[in-house]
Amino acid sequence: MGRSPVLGPEELVPAGLVEPSRLEDIRRVAGEFAVAVTEEMAALIDPADLADPIAAQFVPSATELVVAPEEQADPIGDERWSPVSGIVHRYPDRVLLKPILLCPVYCRFCFRREVVGKKPAMLDRAALDRAFDYIRQRPEIWEVIVTGGDPFLLAPRRIADIVRALDQVPHLGVIRFHTRVPVVDPPRTTRAS
Repeated sequence: MGRSPVLGPEELVPAGLVEPSRLEDIRRVAGEFAVAVTEEMAALIDPADLADPIAAQFVPSATELVVAPEEQADPIGDERWSPVSGIVHRYPDRVLLKPILLCPVYCRFCFRREVVGKKPAMLDRAALDRAFDYIRQRPEIWEVIVTGGDPFLLAPRRIADIVRALDQVPHLGVIRFHTRVPVVDPPRTTRAS
C-alpha cells in the first residue's frame, strides 16, 4: 500500500500554502491539534484565494486557539458514551468502533481534534478484544461503524481482522467504515487494500 507525502506545519510555508508571517501561529496551533495535509489535497489549494474552501478544511488558523466560554472539551459527548475504550455507544442499536486515532489529513473542523493525532493512537490488542466483547454481549447492536481517526490507515491485514471478528457476531447486520483515504490519500488505496 502506498501513501502520499504529507505536509506538516513546517512544510506549509515552502509549499506556498501559508505566508511566512503566519508560521509561528501555525506552530502554536500544531502544539494543540494535529496538522497534516497530503500532497493531493495541497495541490488542489489555490494559494491566491484567501477563501479557498480546501485550504479552509486543512490549513490551520490561529483562530482555532480561541475558546469561547460555551465550548466543551468533548463537543459530541464521545467520552460520556464510551463504556469501554474504543467504543462509543450513543444509540441503542449501533456503536462506533475507533481502533485508530490517526488520519492522513487533519480537518480543521474535526469534532475529535482534541484526541486525533495524539498518543495512544491505536487500541492495543487487549482493548480491541474488550471492544469486540462489548459488541458481542449486546444483541441490540445491529450496526458497527468503524471510524476514528481513519481506519483505512490500518494495514489491510488489520482491517481484515476487524471485519472477520465483527462478521462472526450473529446479531450484526451492518459493518460500515468511515474513511476519507480514497479522496485525500489515493495512493494508499490499492487492489490489495
